[in-house]
Amino acid sequence: MQRRRFLGAAGLGLTGSLAGCTSVTSLFQTSNSREPPLVENRPDAIYIPTHEEGMEMIGMGDAGDLKVGLMYSYAHRFWMVENDGGEWVSTEVPFESDDTVHLMAIVWEPETGVVVPSTDVTVEVTNSDGLVYQEVVYPMFSQQMGVHYGDNVALDGNDVYTVTVTVAGVPFERFGSFEGKFAEAATAEIQFDYREGKRNDIPYQLLEDRQGERGALPAMEMEMPTGVAPDSLPGETIGEGTSENEDLTFRAQAVTDERFGDAPYLLVSPRTRYNGYLVPGMSLSATVERDGETAFDGELRAGLDPEAGLHYGAPVEGLTVDDGVTVAVDVPTQLARHEGYETAFFDVDDVTVA
Repeated sequence: MQRRRFLGAAGLGLTGSLAGCTSVTSLFQTSNSREPPLVENRPDAIYIPTHEEGMEMIGMGDAGDLKVGLMYSYAHRFWMVENDGGEWVSTEVPFESDDTVHLMAIVWEPETGVVVPSTDVTVEVTNSDGLVYQEVVYPMFSQQMGVHYGDNVALDGNDVYTVTVTVAGVPFERFGSFEGKFAEAATAEIQFDYREGKRNDIPYQLLEDRQGERGALPAMEMEMPTGVAPDSLPGETIGEGTSENEDLTFRAQAVTDERFGDAPYLLVSPRTRYNGYLVPGMSLSATVERDGETAFDGELRAGLDPEAGLHYGAPVEGLTVDDGVTVAVDVPTQLARHEGYETAFFDVDDVTVA
């Protein structure tokens, strides 16, 4: 199986509900492919994918102070982000013929519902015969599930499996009640009884009349958070700015809460169009203008806060809501993408927040 190169409970019986849907077995029983052809001339933006599919919930477990939710759907193509001669591009990772499921995990802090993105998550699958699968899985981004971790997995047929999910220490700064937490690796263990027939009953709907249009599938209704940006943020709002194609909105806050340090803190919260997901895995910088002079020009570092969730920020002396802020995307999000996101979030021009 092609591997990435850029990054080192009880079953709930939950399945996504799709109107007018069928199963993959009936859709592709006369085809050599389990997926429809990609949309031709895909826009360089968020778009409606070729199909919509549900999922099957496996269960939940505790990994230290964090919660892990595990689910699966059909094995399917996805895209990883690579640097090709100085240009960031998405590269398709097709599923292999023996891949059984697309296994997905969501990691979050249960008291606040804050999703933990962009860390290393190792998944080990075993059965009574021994090891079936072990990998550091991809941090991922999808229209239906937001921020999660996943990979295609070849199971050994109908069997009872134990899935061990190890969440590495969070690699960025934590604030407030998160300070000092999530620094060490923690593990959750979840068992499930896999049956191919149950997988084949997961709903699947082709979107022939809408595929390729600007838009996004709605987020699934789940018993887990998906990383939607909060409406309320700490501090005072400096303003909002939107990328030229409107796929990304950046909201800037001037925060004086002591948990962020002695100096005022510039907090930037990026979110996607349509579903309003927070966007981890980017490298951002900002310029702050005050009275015709540059008061700050530098990197915004990723952070995790109980109120703001994933954000990017930096201390800025004298920061007020009257300052002008320009945000630059120096490196696009490095998360692997599900279909409909794979052409988006590249080549974002500087965004003025007002």
